[in-house]
Amino acid sequence: MDRNEKWLQWAVELQSIAQAGLTYGKDVFDRERYEQIREIAAEMIAYQSEIPLEKVKDLFCNETGYQTPKLDTRAAIFQGDRILLVQEKNGTWSLPGGWVDVNVSVKENAIKEVKEEAGLDVTADLVIAVQDREKHNLPVYAHKVCKIFVLCTVTGGQFEANLETVDCRYFGLDELPTLATEKNNEEQIRMCFDAYHSENWKTRFD
Repeated sequence: MDRNEKWLQWAVELQSIAQAGLTYGKDVFDRERYEQIREIAAEMIAYQSEIPLEKVKDLFCNETGYQTPKLDTRAAIFQGDRILLVQEKNGTWSLPGGWVDVNVSVKENAIKEVKEEAGLDVTADLVIAVQDREKHNLPVYAHKVCKIFVLCTVTGGQFEANLETVDCRYFGLDELPTLATEKNNEEQIRMCFDAYHSENWKTRFD
């Protein structure tokens, strides 16, 4: 890990310890100390990243119970030898996807996100990969993320502009636009192409 990222690892570990202590600790004074540790961890993130403290707390300190990674699904949809990407409002492109809602499964979320961002009806057919985000994408987040790439097939629908995306197109591997690399990079897109062309793909995980 880069020396400049060490502080982030320390803050994440402090937050995890504090959250576990708040979940399982019984002594009122110990719980007060765990609250202080969590506050210090959030301030560390805000100070180093220049993200407002309240936003850090919302992302970093709003959970209860044992701390686990957040889940993110990304749908790989092909037409011929081209992959579907959606354009975000900042002009970058990504595979349709997003955080897994608490009331749906990974499969259901992949289908839902494609409908919301690309306007398409799909079936979710195969898990391409389960990845630890920080091993593949930058910048490193304060919270751990598990990314799940899902191979999908279109059954109907059409794109409509929405709150999250402004366009939807298919691209060949040699003509990829500017990617939202914090969500998906060229390495991950290439992996989706490999899975699509494989007759016996085995899910990758790390």
